[in-house]
Amino acid sequence: QVQLVESGGGLVQPGGSLRLSCAASGFTFSRYAMSWYRQAFGKQREFVAHIVSGETKTTADSVKGRFTISRDNAKSTVYLQMNNLKPEDTAVYYCTRWGSDYWGQGTQVTVSS
Repeated sequence: QVQLVESGGGLVQPGGSLRLSCAASGFTFSRYAMSWYRQAFGKQREFVAHIVSGETKTTADSVKGRFTISRDNAKSTVYLQMNNLKPEDTAVYYCTRWGSDYWGQGTQVTVSS
């Protein structure tokens, strides 16, 4: 069965960095686009970034220039490198197989001094 497991979240000060990982299993990872979303407390889930191949990427305007999505097909893993984090980036971050109902359990990112 399809499984997506996020990791790498935590508490970081404003201006800091984190790298999230999402390990996928149960399907041929290289054949699918992958995405990251986030949901802050009391708000709707929102798109963060999307990757089809190594070069085809889309990033939300709110994180452009600070967040970078990448993937390692050999490891069936998608990453989200987050730099210059801001308090408004605080949320639970989820990975998903694009266009599917498969979601991970999420990983909490808290940006606070």
